[in-house]
Amino acid sequence: MTVRGRLAPSPTGALHLGNARTFLLGWLSIRARGGHVVLRIEDLDGPRVKADAEAAAVSDLRWLGLDWDEGPVRQTDRLDAYRGAIERLVAQGVAYPCVCTRSEIERAASAPHADEHETRYPGTCRGRFPTREEAERASGRPAALRFVAPDGPVAFEDAVRGPVSFDPSRECGDFVIEKGNRTPAYQLACVVDDAAMEIGEVLRGDDLLPSTARQIQLQRALGLPTPRYAHPPLVVGEDGRRLAKRHGDTTIRAFREMGARPEAVVGWLASISGLALPEARTLPRDLVSGFELARVPKTPQVVTSSCLAARRADWIR
Repeated sequence: MTVRGRLAPSPTGALHLGNARTFLLGWLSIRARGGHVVLRIEDLDGPRVKADAEAAAVSDLRWLGLDWDEGPVRQTDRLDAYRGAIERLVAQGVAYPCVCTRSEIERAASAPHADEHETRYPGTCRGRFPTREEAERASGRPAALRFVAPDGPVAFEDAVRGPVSFDPSRECGDFVIEKGNRTPAYQLACVVDDAAMEIGEVLRGDDLLPSTARQIQLQRALGLPTPRYAHPPLVVGEDGRRLAKRHGDTTIRAFREMGARPEAVVGWLASISGLALPEARTLPRDLVSGFELARVPKTPQVVTSSCLAARRADWIR
């Protein structure tokens, strides 16, 4: 059976070197096995979606030499599929309405967990309201829907990290599957899409490792298959944090505008991934033969300001 993978950019900002490296590895892992690539636009985060970001992401991916066999498929066109899955979880009694605000959760929780943006949900609304409508009438607030995270760890074999285990019930608590504005949350939409698109491998940055345990719990609750997961370490700045605006302009668009050559950018991404020699110039199609995920370093790749300055000078030659 042909393995299927996906490139899944979010149109909330410009692609940067870290995104590009992850997309390159995901594309190579599928193409090296003669697989099928789907382009999925994860555009559910309405307030953060930028009007021209999808077109820019598609253009950047093509400039890098990455292609796909299907898509783009936009999540905003698949709301009925998410609604069906949510209704199933509610009917099973494993999802419930929640009217807690972020500040209330932070005050009630015993300790923050998981990442810099998340506090463990202490279960305040579990069993509190019979229906979403009653929750909203009683509180005067929009009600989100939370999934009841089963107790105990979720163990899985990661294609990069090896055996890993996370316990969502302890690390994040019951998590949101639909927001108060009726927008499906990332975890739910991702699970439904991966199953519908028959995705056999999900490759993404290791900052999303905790999300994988939550998604496996949703897959089990919905009776959906679990793909193979691969989480290479991120490209980070000198502060050890994933690349962002605070590290300067590392967007693909900026390098394109200054006249960088795609084979120079791809060659550098390949070199920090253990796939090519330093200063290599290559395109993705040239890396397919002999690609092995095992060659990818298991430590974050640090990009310094001096490194970027040298690369900018080199990539336009």
